[in-house]
Amino acid sequence: MFRYVLVASAIMACAYAAATYSPDGSAYITKIGSDIQPEGNYNYQYETSNGIAAQESGIGGNHANGAFSWYSPEGQLVQISYLADENGYQPQGALLPTPPPIPAEILRSLEYIRTHPQYVDQDYRRPALKRLIG
Repeated sequence: MFRYVLVASAIMACAYAAATYSPDGSAYITKIGSDIQPEGNYNYQYETSNGIAAQESGIGGNHANGAFSWYSPEGQLVQISYLADENGYQPQGALLPTPPPIPAEILRSLEYIRTHPQYVDQDYRRPALKRLIG
């Protein structure tokens, strides 16, 4: 009986190890570089053996631009580029969600509002002001 328990435990341990194995755990850096200037300019880049890569350059505290990429579990290359400045972090990439298009009816109504500014009759507002003031 003890043999069966031992064999079953060994099989379960192997199955658990196979299920939790990740090839990313053994990834290593294939390329790395950085440069930091006394004036605050900097840049860096790196690549790993499993396809992860990143690079950035900028002026410390003012702005930065860069990109990073990796391979999805489906094997697709995912690339994100970005700019960070006084307007905030601005990423761009095919993976990022985009808002749905504005319906044509809304666009027409916005154009109508833009081309037909509201007109407020000053004589209409005066009697109300006179009643408040006295």
